[in-house]
Amino acid sequence: MTEPVLVRYGELKPCRSAFIDAHTPGSEQKENFTIIGAGVAESPDQHVHIKATPGFNIGAAGQPPKCVNSLHYHNSAEVFFILRGKWRFFWGLNGDAGEVILQEGDLISMPTRIFRGFENVGTDYGMIMAILGGDDAGGGVIWAPQVLKNALAHGLVLSEKGVLYDTKKGETLPIGEQPMPPLTPKQLADIVELPVESLIPQYVARYWDMVALAKHKPCQVIGETALIKDKPGFVVELLVRTSISQQAYQSAKDEVLMVMRGHWKLTWGHDQLVLNPGDTCWVPAHLSHSLEVCVSGEASLYRVTGTDDGAGLTWQGE
Repeated sequence: MTEPVLVRYGELKPCRSAFIDAHTPGSEQKENFTIIGAGVAESPDQHVHIKATPGFNIGAAGQPPKCVNSLHYHNSAEVFFILRGKWRFFWGLNGDAGEVILQEGDLISMPTRIFRGFENVGTDYGMIMAILGGDDAGGGVIWAPQVLKNALAHGLVLSEKGVLYDTKKGETLPIGEQPMPPLTPKQLADIVELPVESLIPQYVARYWDMVALAKHKPCQVIGETALIKDKPGFVVELLVRTSISQQAYQSAKDEVLMVMRGHWKLTWGHDQLVLNPGDTCWVPAHLSHSLEVCVSGEASLYRVTGTDDGAGLTWQGE
C-alpha cells in the first residue's frame, strides 16, 4: 500500500448473521461491520472492506434501541468508542459484575478474558466503533456458555472451528466436526470479574475530558503512559482542531484515522481526501501527510497507530 485507503461511513456494509446470537431474541437486530482485517465474524456472509491488517482490526456494531450484544471475551484488546447514541456496557459471567453508561465520543478498553456485553440504551439507532488487537483479532470470540445454549435453541450452532451453521436453513456441521465446546467449570472459575470501582477508572475515558487534554497536543488515550495504560499492539490518540500543527509528518507504523466530529482534510503529495464523521482511513507507514480541519465547529478524530508490542493479554505494568 502506497497511499491512503478510505472507507466511507455511508458505504459500510452490514451483516445481521455475523455471530452465534443472530437469532436470539433481543440480539437478532444487531448489525456487524468489518472495516479493516478479517475481524471476528463467524459467518461467511460478513463483508470485509479491507482484508489486510496493520497489526490490529477495525470494526463496528450498529444496533437499534434495546438491542443487546451477548456476553463474550477476547484474548487481545477490544476497544470501543461511541460514534452515535447512548450505550450500556456490562461485564461478568452473568453480566452482573458491573456496568457503565457511555455517551458519544466516550471510549472503553475492555480487559482481556473478561466477559462483556453491550446494549443500545438510547432512543435511536446507535453505532460503536471497535479496535481489536492483533492481525487475527485475538483468535476469535469466546462466548459465555449460556450464549451458546440459547443460540442452539434458536437454530444456530458454532463449530469447533469457529464457523456458524444455521439449522433453520438446513445447514449441518461437516462430518467429523463437533460443536464448539463451552468453557469448563475450571476455565470459568479462572475468569476475573472486576468490580466497577476498578474497571471504570482504569479502562474508561470520557470524551470531554479527552477534548480538554487535547487542546494543545494530541491526547494520549491508550498507551504505556496514557490515560488507559496498556500495550495492546497499538496506541490511540484523540486529536482536535487545536492539537494539530498542519505540518506534514510520517509514522514508522501504519495509522488509522477514525473521525468522530467535523470534516478533516488529509493531504499527501499533490492529493487530498476529506474525511467525514464515521469515516475510517488507513494511512500507510512512512507516507508524509498532514491533517487540517475544513470547517468551523467541533472537530475530533481518533488516531490509531501500530506499535512493536505484541497483541495479547491486558498489560499489567512492569
